[in-house]
Amino acid sequence: MAVSCSGLLLRGCSTGGGVADLVFRPAMRPADDDPLWAILEPVVREGTTYPVDPGASREQVFAYWFASDKQVFVAETGGVLVGTYYLKPNSTGPAAHVANAGYMVHPAARGRGVARAMAHDSFARSAVQGFAAMQFNLVVATNAAALHLWQSVGMEEVGRLPDAFRLPDGSTVDALVMYRKLEGAQ
Repeated sequence: MAVSCSGLLLRGCSTGGGVADLVFRPAMRPADDDPLWAILEPVVREGTTYPVDPGASREQVFAYWFASDKQVFVAETGGVLVGTYYLKPNSTGPAAHVANAGYMVHPAARGRGVARAMAHDSFARSAVQGFAAMQFNLVVATNAAALHLWQSVGMEEVGRLPDAFRLPDGSTVDALVMYRKLEGAQ
């Protein structure tokens, strides 16, 4: 049965629980562009969690999200895109065995377990692809929900970059580097 949560139709959605029937698949361009923009645009425009200019055009945001070194996946339920993440090597050469990922959830699907499910999916895909660990390079210290989530899935703070992120009001906040080893890496 499909119910409406915050105006977005989600199968198995409830105000206190997670999203059931989540399916992960590679993003398909251009077919997924409009629903992806509905996820990416609000996060970028808010300007508090991603190192993308809040005034960036749709084309600039897609160029960032779909850069040639990234694999992009979507999370959908009942045919509705509710989240997206990218997966890539964190670095090159002798450091290419560590993965990096970025996640965004549709505003109406937040708090429903989508980001947690995407994190677990990205960890599993990374391990299968031979990555030994996952590293997040720029977790904004004021993003309490993300910090709580990442710590709950085993990410540990391994570094702090003082005043590394500029908020829309011009103030700066610290950014965290987070890391975790991946189980079952090939």
